[in-house]
Amino acid sequence: MHATVAPPFVPVGKIKCFGPFGPKYEVGHVLRQLDDGDWMVEVTMVETGETAEYRLTHLPDDPEAS
Repeated sequence: MHATVAPPFVPVGKIKCFGPFGPKYEVGHVLRQLDDGDWMVEVTMVETGETAEYRLTHLPDDPEAS
């Protein structure tokens, strides 16, 4: 039997960018937990509206967009 794990806090709505010069994205909601314990969150590209999945553990490495 697997223990139910509550999703971690995710800064939904925060605008960040991929690295110091990458495109801006808006953080969305948690999608699912991965086998390695990480979580996938939905992100939306600010300029195109395209959505993608992104590892939660990568969010702290990305700067807030200015």
